[in-house]
Amino acid sequence: MAKSHSGRESGPFTADQLKDGDRYELSDGHPVYCLPAGRPHAAGTLSGGSVLETDPAVEWGGVDAGFTPEPGTLRAPDLAVAAPGDEQGWIPGVPPLAVDYAAPGQEEADLKTKVAELLAAGTRLVCVVRLIGPRRVEVHTPDRPVRSAGGEESLEAPGILQNPVPVAALFDRDVAHEATLRNLLQRRGYESLDAVRAESASRTLAESVIALLQSRGLPPDHAQRERIFACTDPGLLKQWLLKAARMGSVEEVLDSGN
Repeated sequence: MAKSHSGRESGPFTADQLKDGDRYELSDGHPVYCLPAGRPHAAGTLSGGSVLETDPAVEWGGVDAGFTPEPGTLRAPDLAVAAPGDEQGWIPGVPPLAVDYAAPGQEEADLKTKVAELLAAGTRLVCVVRLIGPRRVEVHTPDRPVRSAGGEESLEAPGILQNPVPVAALFDRDVAHEATLRNLLQRRGYESLDAVRAESASRTLAESVIALLQSRGLPPDHAQRERIFACTDPGLLKQWLLKAARMGSVEEVLDSGN
């Protein structure tokens, strides 16, 4: 029987023998049974997945997606970030970013092998979220020693994620919601919720300027309306609003010299 890269005899199974939904991974052709998730594991995966998948730089993220870098290996991280694709079966290769949750009962030897196989096959960052003891994440990369990040820290993945991920967001639902909201706003062109509020306030002031001008029989033309709505300076909009109550033309209202 052939020897694997780990030096042990290769197992008899290949990834194409497993079907979607089978509760097994493969390591050098040997099956590794994957238990269903308990409450902390399931909740953490859902929260952490929302943060990763909504990052503005991410085009595809998945839960329990099966990756096969070679026929005898099939690995399904709890969370993965990878390039988009249209595969109907297992995803070739490995994801650049993988996250696994280590719950009570975790077989440490299996976890160590899984991390090593992902890194050896090209994964750039593997995060192991520890659900026992102090909240922390073990950060594995191919070129650095393993480090532990605590709940007050953030994780960065340059070239994979745009935003740092608070370690607490991988555990804490409220922190995950805040990070997810930030990501979703940035996907729509806003840096923060404050930016949305500021735009809303500017829009309200702009509409007030136009409404006052129209009520005085001075309707702005298309270009003037565009200029008013394009203004994001609340102070200037307030000046225009005051001038709209007393000036005799739209040109005078928008004339910064008055």
